[in-house]
Amino acid sequence: MPSLLIQNGRVIDPSQSLDRVMNLLVLDGRIAALDAQPGGEQQIVDASGKIVCPGLIDMHVHLREPGREEDETIESGTAAALAGGFTTIACMPNTDPPVDSQGIVEFIRGQAARADNCHVLVVACVSKNREGKELAEIGQLVKAGAVAFSDDGSPIADPELMRRAFEYCLMFDKPVLNHCEVRELTGRAVMHEGQTSLVLGLSGMPASAEEVMASRDLTLAETTGGRYHLMHISTAGAVDMVRRAKRRQIRVTTEATPHHFTLTDECLRTFDPNCKMNPPLRGKDDVEAVIQGLADGTIDVIASDHAPHSKEKKMQELDQAPFGIVGLETTLGLVVTKLIEPGLLGWPKAIRKLTVNPARILGINKGTLQVGADADVTIIDPAVQWKVDPREFRSKSTNTPFAGWQLTGRADTVIVGGRIKFRRT
Repeated sequence: MPSLLIQNGRVIDPSQSLDRVMNLLVLDGRIAALDAQPGGEQQIVDASGKIVCPGLIDMHVHLREPGREEDETIESGTAAALAGGFTTIACMPNTDPPVDSQGIVEFIRGQAARADNCHVLVVACVSKNREGKELAEIGQLVKAGAVAFSDDGSPIADPELMRRAFEYCLMFDKPVLNHCEVRELTGRAVMHEGQTSLVLGLSGMPASAEEVMASRDLTLAETTGGRYHLMHISTAGAVDMVRRAKRRQIRVTTEATPHHFTLTDECLRTFDPNCKMNPPLRGKDDVEAVIQGLADGTIDVIASDHAPHSKEKKMQELDQAPFGIVGLETTLGLVVTKLIEPGLLGWPKAIRKLTVNPARILGINKGTLQVGADADVTIIDPAVQWKVDPREFRSKSTNTPFAGWQLTGRADTVIVGGRIKFRRT
C-alpha cells in the first residue's frame, strides 16, 4: 500500500486538542506521523484551504438490508456514507428479519466487507423480533460483533424489560439506545402536536410522549448504572432532562439530527411527506433548545438518522407515507451551514460530535488521528457552496426535505484504512 502525504491542511483532531495547519503521513493503513515532511515515493494529497479531521462517524443509519433492498442496500448506503464524508456508520436493526441473531449480524458484516466502502458497525435488537417481550441473546450478539443494542423505531415500552436490558448490556459494557415515544400518547399521529397541527387538522404527537419515556429511562439508568443513549432527541423538555441527569452523573448520552436543529413543524403546511419523520419536526422553542444542547455539550453526537424509502412508498398521502428522510449526504453541509457558519458551534466542537464522541459511546477505536491509529480521514472543503440535488445522491432513495437548499461545506476526499475511497471531482 503506497504512503499518502496529506499536505497543508488544517488538521483538527479533538481527541488530541489539535487544530493547526500541518502535513499528515499515512503508511500501511495507519497514521504514521503528524507534521511530516515530503520524502521518498509518496502519493500527495493537497489539502490547502481544507480541513483534515478523523473520519466522520454516523451512529444512526438505516441500511434496510436484509429485507427492504428496494429502499437501500448495504452497498448503496455505504457509498452514500462516503459521499457524505463518513468512514464509519452504525446500522440499525429494523431490517426484515430484524438483527436479533448471530446469523443476521454476520450477514451484514459480510455484505459490508464485499461492498468495501466504509466501515459498518451493527446495532442489534434488545428484544427478540423487536417485539419488546423477551430479551434477545445479548451475549451471543456481542460475540457476533454487535456494538450496541436498540429496538430502534419500536420503543421499549416494558420498564422491566428495559431494566434487564441495562443490566445485561452492562456486563458487556454496551449502551442501550432507545427511541423515546410512549405509543399510547401518539397513536397514529403524523406530526408534532401544537398550533400548526391544530390549524392543519392533523393528529399530533405531544412532546410529553418523548419526555415521559426519557424520564423513565433516565431513572432506570440511574438505578442500574447502565449505559443509556437517547436517540434523536427533539424536545426542549428532554434536553433539559438529559442536562440535569448528567449533573447527577447518570451514564447518559444523546444525539441530535440535522432536521431537528434546522426545521420546524411549520414545514408540514405543505403536506410534503418528506417532512414526515419520527420524532416529528417540533416547534421553534424545541429547535432552539436542541441547538443550545449542542452548544453547551448536553447533546454529545450529531447523527443523520438516515432513513431511506423508495419514491413509491414516500409519495403517498401524508397519513400513509412512512416516517423518515435520507441524511448521509446532507448532514455535513447542514452542520456547516446551520451551526458553524452562524457561530453556534466552532469546527473543533462540531467535529468532536461527529468523531470522537460517537466512537467513545460505541466503544470503538476510531475518531482520532493519533500516530498508530487506523488511517480513516475525512478532508472537508469548508467554503464550497453547493445545491442539494437528490438526483445526484449515491443512496437508492431521494426522500429529503432539503432538495434545492444551498449549503456550504462538503466532504472533498475520504480515506478509509489508508485507501482513498472517495474523491469529489
